[in-house]
Amino acid sequence: MSSLLAPPASFRGILPPAPPRRPAPSALTARAARSCYRFRTDDDGVVDVAVAGKDSEEGYTVGVEVPPRPGSRRRREGGLVLRAADSGEAVPLSSPGHGACLAAELSVAASRTPFNLSFLLTDGEGTQIRTHRRTAFRVPVGVGRGSPAPLGLSLSGDGAANFALHSKTAKGVVLCLYDGGGGDEPAFEIDLDPYVNRTGNVWHVSLESVAGYASYGFRCGLFGTGHPLLDPYAKVIGVFVSGNSVHAAVPSMSCLGLLANPPSYNWGRDKRPCLPLEKLVVYRANVALFTKDKSSGLPGNVAGTFSGMTAKIQHFRSLGVNAVLLEPVFPFDQAKGPYFPYHFFSPTNSYSSEGCSASAITDMKDMVKAMHRNGTEVLLEVVFTHTAEGEEECQMISIRGIDNSTYYISDEIAGCKSGILNCNGPVTQKLILDSLRHWVLDFHVDGFCFINAPFLVRGPRGEYLTRPPLLESIAFDPVLSKTKIIADPWSPLDISNVQFPFPHWKRWAEMNTRFSIDVRKFLKGEALISDLATRLCGSGDLFDSRGPAFSFNYVSRNSGLTLVDLVSFSNDDLASESSWNCGEEGPSENNAVLETRLRQIRNFIFILFVSLGIPVLNMGDECGHSSAGWTSYKERAPLNWKGLKTTFVKEVTGFISFLAALRSRRGDIFQRREFLKLENINWHGSDLSEPGWEDPTSKFLCMHVIAENDGNTPDSIRGDLYICFNANVESVSATLPAPTEGSMWLRLVDTSLALPGFFGSKSNPKVQQVLRHSSYEVKAHSCVLFESTRDLS
Repeated sequence: MSSLLAPPASFRGILPPAPPRRPAPSALTARAARSCYRFRTDDDGVVDVAVAGKDSEEGYTVGVEVPPRPGSRRRREGGLVLRAADSGEAVPLSSPGHGACLAAELSVAASRTPFNLSFLLTDGEGTQIRTHRRTAFRVPVGVGRGSPAPLGLSLSGDGAANFALHSKTAKGVVLCLYDGGGGDEPAFEIDLDPYVNRTGNVWHVSLESVAGYASYGFRCGLFGTGHPLLDPYAKVIGVFVSGNSVHAAVPSMSCLGLLANPPSYNWGRDKRPCLPLEKLVVYRANVALFTKDKSSGLPGNVAGTFSGMTAKIQHFRSLGVNAVLLEPVFPFDQAKGPYFPYHFFSPTNSYSSEGCSASAITDMKDMVKAMHRNGTEVLLEVVFTHTAEGEEECQMISIRGIDNSTYYISDEIAGCKSGILNCNGPVTQKLILDSLRHWVLDFHVDGFCFINAPFLVRGPRGEYLTRPPLLESIAFDPVLSKTKIIADPWSPLDISNVQFPFPHWKRWAEMNTRFSIDVRKFLKGEALISDLATRLCGSGDLFDSRGPAFSFNYVSRNSGLTLVDLVSFSNDDLASESSWNCGEEGPSENNAVLETRLRQIRNFIFILFVSLGIPVLNMGDECGHSSAGWTSYKERAPLNWKGLKTTFVKEVTGFISFLAALRSRRGDIFQRREFLKLENINWHGSDLSEPGWEDPTSKFLCMHVIAENDGNTPDSIRGDLYICFNANVESVSATLPAPTEGSMWLRLVDTSLALPGFFGSKSNPKVQQVLRHSSYEVKAHSCVLFESTRDLS
């Protein structure tokens, strides 16, 4: 009966809705029926169809049964004939006795499943019997009810597949299968029956095989109409394709999930570094811009990819960095940038060496594995507060079209033009938690930085919650709680978020925006020295209940001015940046201006590393990367690796490496989970007097850190530190306190000196010994660091 298969290249009809299951037709009682369907006919009768599982030799067995209809207005004494919808071949339905059901059992061979079995019934008078919708009877073969869990696509070893999709609002869902031939229309469609293929709000279906099909999507419009949408749980996806739109100003975009498991990967002996939070030195980077420039010296298919990051691991090691924070790697809107994602379960294809999802997965895992082998952790910036999907149907890529009212906050939040995800709703919360666990368990990621974090605190109506269930779930999740979890208040939605008391359960760290603001203002000469002192000590005003290790400090970031631009541009448009051009706007050839700029760059880096908390370097700040004064994220250019060969860059990178080593050597002071004790810090003015804490004209501060000596601390790290900060336009003579008996002061850093003498270690002969009870001239716009050590003389 192969002629009954009638599987048109694209089946566009809608199957009649099936009522609740009933026993299989008697023709199949001896065999387990995989699926049962009941159709209402156009003469008020019913037709039952049962499909048995595939027999390896005989194919599928389909039983058709027509129960008797007492009092029917149409006589059936002549019997019924089952006839293929597109051929003249017929099979009579027989009855074992008077008044019994008419039934037939068919053996159907098929080269590919699933397919639709399509037929008509004809009575003895030659009259066709159709469904109540006057269509042929169509039954999907090779299709089962499926399971509601897990969500997404599940492929078994024998080629069977289960699909599960959450949608509360969809009136109908259609699974669309594509054969990879390149056509826009699906090769096969399966209407999911709400009585059979729905459990709660989850639509599900299973297929015995998906061989011959390459990708899939879901139609979730009114009764399953509309364009196919991407499965939000798809692990391997195709490319994002733009198309024609009925809205001239709104570009169309679509993407499908691939019918494949992620490529298998051998992690070997990969071991997570599991570095204590307080020991981190972080480098923020964009995968594409980090090596995209030809100056990186990498092949074209490697530059700007995960493989490019792997190739430059030595650069991180030379800086003393032990954690790389990657800007979002999810598939994103290429026009808006990586902070506007489409999908949460796969890396973007554009970061792979081959431009496909399978390659991106493998390349990213190779990168993580290589980073771990070199003792470097991999942290991901993630955006779960909004997506790049628009409200127009043509811009609905995935969850916006699947279940908009469930996944998104319905009320518009003031000042925000983008749709905001309902992160604390149970369905969206599950999506986020499943995504995070996926990156930890499958990609061995070491932690996450949550962009636009204040929106993670909002409820379904945009209100602020005191105990957001999502944040609490992450904090205590058995998998996620063992990773680094960082909240970042910065928003890519053109909204000015302020740092506020963030619910943390002593698990959440935060990007410290106040650190950047106060350090910039101090070096510009506009901040109170008390603000600087607070940042140097770990921002106790913000992290008093957690400790300084939960403060991720930064001076510049990927939005706003770069480090070199902070000291080169300062006009009215940049007032919010608190920058200072050091006397001349933009590029300059004035030696005095250039010297001041160099000191300020050193000062920024120095304060970043001698402050309690976690230093976060921004990509390119180590090599004078500039955006020509532009603050927009979109204006950033790829990193120019030729700059690494210049004297200036060698000096800056060497300084960063020295400071990273100093933090490690003096971990008793700089790498702490708890704050310094009050008795271990003394603050001074220029002559050991009390600083002018509330004097807005005071721009000089000295910090004396008295090392704790428990008798077991090695001599190499038990010395005191004396640090001077001068934001004045003139030099200040600083009196040094008397060192402890048998000790002397050594100058380790003076940012005003010329290379190579402005920094050095105790074993370096360039380090200057400072005489007892002496004073030291701290030049304008400079910082100086002294360390006491045993006087071996």
